[in-house]
Amino acid sequence: MKRTYADLHLHIDLKDSEKVLRMITKASKLGYRLIAIPYPASVTEEEIQTLQNTCREANIDHASRVDLKPRTPKELIHYLRRLRRKFEIVSVVCETKEVARQAAKDRRVDLLRFPSFDFRRRYFDRAEAELAHKSVAFLEIDIKPLLTLEGPTRIRLLSSLRRETATAQEFGVPIVLSSGISDEILMRKPKELAALASLFGLDEASAIETISRNPLTIVKRNREKLSPKFVAPGIRIVREGKDC
Repeated sequence: MKRTYADLHLHIDLKDSEKVLRMITKASKLGYRLIAIPYPASVTEEEIQTLQNTCREANIDHASRVDLKPRTPKELIHYLRRLRRKFEIVSVVCETKEVARQAAKDRRVDLLRFPSFDFRRRYFDRAEAELAHKSVAFLEIDIKPLLTLEGPTRIRLLSSLRRETATAQEFGVPIVLSSGISDEILMRKPKELAALASLFGLDEASAIETISRNPLTIVKRNREKLSPKFVAPGIRIVREGKDC
């Protein structure tokens, strides 16, 4: 069966409508069938619908996403209460250990992200992985820094990614490989993106899962939860009426 490839992090300025259209069109031509572009928390339903229509015209599916950058666990909980049911994907940028731990154990969080350039704040360790496994959170890795960094900084990032990837696999935490790209020139075909994962220890089969089954699992799961027919995991309203 033919695979469906996804890029859950096209980092595009939504105010630049021409660039948005170009990058969506290029993503479709490269072979992606699902993309996500982070929205500001204040985005309206009409704005989301407009982008969905643009993606539909380019023959590509669109998942709404928000990237949260809380300073404290309390702030994270506040954001999640307010925004979880507004977006299909909720990502948390973990810039402190306290936020990382709260995000990893909260079932409302889909993706855990860590700073690419400050290696002292990459908190994905064994304790983090154990919490993420229990809450079914995924570890997201952006490829963009590997394309743009050079020298010792790139080497240190690869070292961190090898350690984090090994920890994620040990604890059964799924990995999502995204581009994080904001420029057309850096966009890559799905299998080219997956090939870069060999730099930090993923074999070919595992790398392909990070851009196909894993991101699709998140979107499918959350679309079911956001459906008005959803009652609880495994329970859906099939039919309503007095004669049911």
